[in-house]
Amino acid sequence: MYPEILAFGEPMYEFSKLKQVTGDGDFKSGFGGDVSNFAISAARQGAKVGMLCHLGDDMFAKEFISLWQSEGVSTENVVINPAAFTAVYFITYDSQGHHFDFMRKGSAASLITPAQLPEAAIAGAKLLHVSGITHAISASSSDAVFAAIEIAKNNQTLVSFDTNLRLKLWSKARARATIDATVGMSDICFPSVDEATLLTGISEPQAIIDYYLKLGAKLVVLKLGAEGAIAATESERIQVAGNQVELVDATGAGDTFAGAFCHNYLAGKEIKYCLQYANMAAALSVMGYGAVSPIPRAAQVIERMA
Repeated sequence: MYPEILAFGEPMYEFSKLKQVTGDGDFKSGFGGDVSNFAISAARQGAKVGMLCHLGDDMFAKEFISLWQSEGVSTENVVINPAAFTAVYFITYDSQGHHFDFMRKGSAASLITPAQLPEAAIAGAKLLHVSGITHAISASSSDAVFAAIEIAKNNQTLVSFDTNLRLKLWSKARARATIDATVGMSDICFPSVDEATLLTGISEPQAIIDYYLKLGAKLVVLKLGAEGAIAATESERIQVAGNQVELVDATGAGDTFAGAFCHNYLAGKEIKYCLQYANMAAALSVMGYGAVSPIPRAAQVIERMA
């Protein structure tokens, strides 16, 4: 009756700058938001996924719903708030890389409260995926994340957590306290080495893994960007190297990684395979513009792995 994976967070409509024309920006529209990217990644690998989110009563919301339905992502737990709006972000590029600007304060997603959570859907899922960004967008949204995790824990639903640090949204001290607390409740956590270093002051990958395992995470999957990834439990550690591809746009690569990993993990694959597969999926996702369009499907990933 319910999706195997339920992804809880804020979708964001995307405008990505491609080039400069007579002083005016030329933008390509698309879809973003870390948990939406995660959901689509998992769905394209074959998972049964659903979104848990609130959207505004606007055209962006209608396009998101159409997108998810076309991708086979359930929208039964998507709520339209007629008094709010769907968040938007802009990506621009320069010699320093890509930069993000957001229009999200007061968005429909940020107004969600614990009382509005679909308890039956969370209890019926095999895995609940949450994000540091969902914590950061508002106090009520953060409360809802913790409440959703409590529901999951009470019903043997696994919890996956991508730390996704965005210091534009909150202070480092609050981010660290909240992220650390959530890691301790997680079955799988997905920190990235650069954000973990910024947050904890630890730069050595194995030491970062030690830090998050000691907090209570059962499985830590540390994303190393172009250098690959490491998966670790208390009893084993597995590292895979990066894949050489032509980098076009890294937006959403970490979300693609997490979605691909969780699908294979739920399917009962060995951790090493989950890591290799997710690593390849993330590499293929950086070869095109935008967060969603380049996310590969299972056949593409398997072919490249072979």
